[in-house]
Amino acid sequence: MSGREPTTLSIKPATLLFAARALRDFGDGFVAVLLPVYLLSRGLTPFEVGVVSTASLLGSALLTLCVGAVGARFDGRRLLIAAAGLMTATGVAFALIDGYALLLVVAFAGTVNPSGGASSVFAPLEQAALAAEAPAAGRTKMFATYSLVGALAGAAGALFAAVPDFVAAAGIAQARAIDAMFVVYAALGVAGGVLYSRIPARGEAHRQAPRAPLGPSRGIVLRLAVLFSLDSFAGGFVVQSLLALWLFERFDLSLAEAGAFFFWTGVLSAFSFPVAAWLAARIGLVNTMVFTHIPASVALMLAAVAPSLPVVLVLLSVRAALSQMDVPTRTSYVMAVVTEPERAAAASFTAVPRSLAASVSPAIAGAMFAASLPALPLLVCGFLKIAYDLLLLRQFRHVRPPEES
Repeated sequence: MSGREPTTLSIKPATLLFAARALRDFGDGFVAVLLPVYLLSRGLTPFEVGVVSTASLLGSALLTLCVGAVGARFDGRRLLIAAAGLMTATGVAFALIDGYALLLVVAFAGTVNPSGGASSVFAPLEQAALAAEAPAAGRTKMFATYSLVGALAGAAGALFAAVPDFVAAAGIAQARAIDAMFVVYAALGVAGGVLYSRIPARGEAHRQAPRAPLGPSRGIVLRLAVLFSLDSFAGGFVVQSLLALWLFERFDLSLAEAGAFFFWTGVLSAFSFPVAAWLAARIGLVNTMVFTHIPASVALMLAAVAPSLPVVLVLLSVRAALSQMDVPTRTSYVMAVVTEPERAAAASFTAVPRSLAASVSPAIAGAMFAASLPALPLLVCGFLKIAYDLLLLRQFRHVRPPEES
């Protein structure tokens, strides 16, 4: 007998957070594709679909703001569990309710994400927790893995969105099948809550510590927040639900075809994240953000005027392979250029303006659809994103994280 005490199996907090994000993004992946079909089946117009998307993003922004205001007084684990409970309630509500006004309320108060998982109340909480899990040299790789897991799960979710079409072929009403998908979304919220409950609670000393304010990094964070808001405002014109609506209306794609397309673009995005980490180690975080983003925006603008579906799908695939490479690099950059006590505040202060800005543009895009200008949202998005990239390069090319100094 060795006398060694038996140990219980322990799962790293990062692993639990990766798994929870995978579940959440899988749900967001199929909801983003199904949402326009679901809303149109309820009698909403394309403009009203855009308004519901705006309400969802605006509600997410305000909820994230509330989390930033009270987060230091609560255990982050408890906030994540509460958010998972809200996800469950949102799925149940969408499966049961009807009527434009009620849909607006649930979209505003819930967690349905028309952008396919890119922004939500979960993200700042998870990012702040992950930032402490890796040294500076491994931080970008950590966030690349975090983004990779989410993107692959989101791609699988987009493919899963084809289930109502297959069920309808078996004689079950498509509308009932879509309602059942929201029940699945609710169940994913329950599973996520279980994973969050296994994250170790913060120590007593940490819970009693005052909220970390934005101190020496305030100027950097505010400038980044403004620029990130421009990027998100641009992206709101082409959130995944509206891009799906554009493909449905212009090319009459079925749910199965759209789901398959968003699956493969999701896979392309997913495997761009480790490439982004590799590239950032060689040319820097800011350069990686800018010089991958601009070609992606050009591809989107070309897709808006492309003459045929095959050309459009190729251009949108090129965009997917490039446009998300700034996600792990952006998160890593924010965590790197602020002091450690400011990280949670920086995550919230850069996330909330992004969500607020992104909440405005889907309604504008919906109005463009209603005015028979369906290509205009794609063109506006591409133009504004290129402007953002040039401004980011000009203002931050000399502000380097510690590992690049």
